[in-house]
Amino acid sequence: MNVFEEVKLFYQQYQGEKRIVGKSEEGREIFAFFVGAHTAPTAICQCAIHAREWITAYIGLAQIARGVSRGGAWVIPLVNPDGALLSQVGIESVAQERTKNRLLRLNGGKDFSLWKANARGVDLNVNFDARWGTGEKNVFHPAPENYIGKRPCSAQESRTLKYVTYAVRPQFTLSYHAKGEEIYWEFYQPFFRKMRDKRLACVLKKTTGYPLKRAKNSAGGYKDWCIERLKIPAFTVEVGSDGWSHPIGKEYAPLLCKKHENDLNKLLEEY
Repeated sequence: MNVFEEVKLFYQQYQGEKRIVGKSEEGREIFAFFVGAHTAPTAICQCAIHAREWITAYIGLAQIARGVSRGGAWVIPLVNPDGALLSQVGIESVAQERTKNRLLRLNGGKDFSLWKANARGVDLNVNFDARWGTGEKNVFHPAPENYIGKRPCSAQESRTLKYVTYAVRPQFTLSYHAKGEEIYWEFYQPFFRKMRDKRLACVLKKTTGYPLKRAKNSAGGYKDWCIERLKIPAFTVEVGSDGWSHPIGKEYAPLLCKKHENDLNKLLEEY
């Protein structure tokens, strides 16, 4: 089974509160799962917004299975199902010949294992309205990575995540990426909010053992948007050793799930 099939099967078998919160550009469901209680604090955890980082979807599933002991959270394990399948399965995952041909031209070949974008060549994690288009690595045309899109949240997947976040109004958000074993938590916060956010970042630092890092010259990310627009703490956790190759294989899923299954719960406990 591929990662989308596994998330879909988990959704079908899940007995708790759940929603199909949107569809991808290729029409695949974006699944969300609720854990805990509808009492504060509330969080959102999202995974696999970058295609080749589909391994993080399994961390989302592990956190759903683990549950939380305080507050509640919506977990979206696979924000970018089309891109994840391009990376994991290849061009055969795309139904329409016209889209296949376009993607093959964008990618420059049949090996999509390092693809980061969605099925329209938009990098979802630079597609948010947080100093959009000002990142050092941004590109302005469809590409395997770093294309900002025609406008903020122009992609269906990023727009879905935006709408879910507005609907939930979480106290904080947690995003999983791969790789590097580090935590990003800053985006131009004023001093007092930075001190508030750093306290929670240090909870993640203690739980994961990863250092806190500052992203240089990046913009348009989901974390960035949560910090700048919603004015809430938001964290990006980069999982997996830099010595591992992209995409991180499924054989690493048990190790990563065991390491990170309690991250969300710890943040809610310490909020």
